[in-house]
Amino acid sequence: MFRSGKPFEAPNDAIADDVVAQSKHLKVGDKVTLINHEFTICGIVAHGKGARYFIPLKTAQDIAGAEQRVSMLYVRSKGDIEAARAQILGALPGNDVKSVAEYTTLMTSSNLPELKPFIRTMVLIGMVISFLVVLMNMHTMVMERTREIGILKALGSSRLDIVKLLLGETLVLAVLGGVAGIALSFLVEGILRETTPSLQILITPAWLGGALLLALGGAAAGAIYPALRAASFDPVVALAYE
Repeated sequence: MFRSGKPFEAPNDAIADDVVAQSKHLKVGDKVTLINHEFTICGIVAHGKGARYFIPLKTAQDIAGAEQRVSMLYVRSKGDIEAARAQILGALPGNDVKSVAEYTTLMTSSNLPELKPFIRTMVLIGMVISFLVVLMNMHTMVMERTREIGILKALGSSRLDIVKLLLGETLVLAVLGGVAGIALSFLVEGILRETTPSLQILITPAWLGGALLLALGGAAAGAIYPALRAASFDPVVALAYE
């Protein structure tokens, strides 16, 4: 779908997608250098076509020295991808046949083998820090509210009531903090989309749910010990606490 301009008319014509056009402030008629050759932007299309720039096939073959040859073929299956793959390999053995889903994963940073251990390590460090921060805050809060806890126990509150009270407060704060963090993530994403349109940021529901669950899990883990300690206070000692 063309946003502006028209298809190729000359060998040195090139088409750009709207993302790179916005980031580089390109418009129809501008000159760009691709593969050490100068091209003229003849059209701008919507992104999502698998590349940022497009040039005529004959021009690409001439530049690559691959006249009368192609390096990639797209085949449309009838719904059974594996059967289509087997048929292609049977007719053209030794070739690399990938589904569109497999091919597109090669273009994403999440497919880098070194990145996944790094992400897992960062998530683990974040959980440890979350646990320690909540633990220290809850411990301080319990110490500051010792008399209040003593009054509650003197009025008949059970240990379970005290634990539920403190854990409930912690989880409410964790939910509010998680929602604020998610909102901040969307705000940063919006800013980056405006300042750097070529940078693709994908925030999926799975990531949002995982982040919220990690926040709640870290907060609950850090609050358990202080809550149990508060529930074990002797009412007389707690009321006399200064």
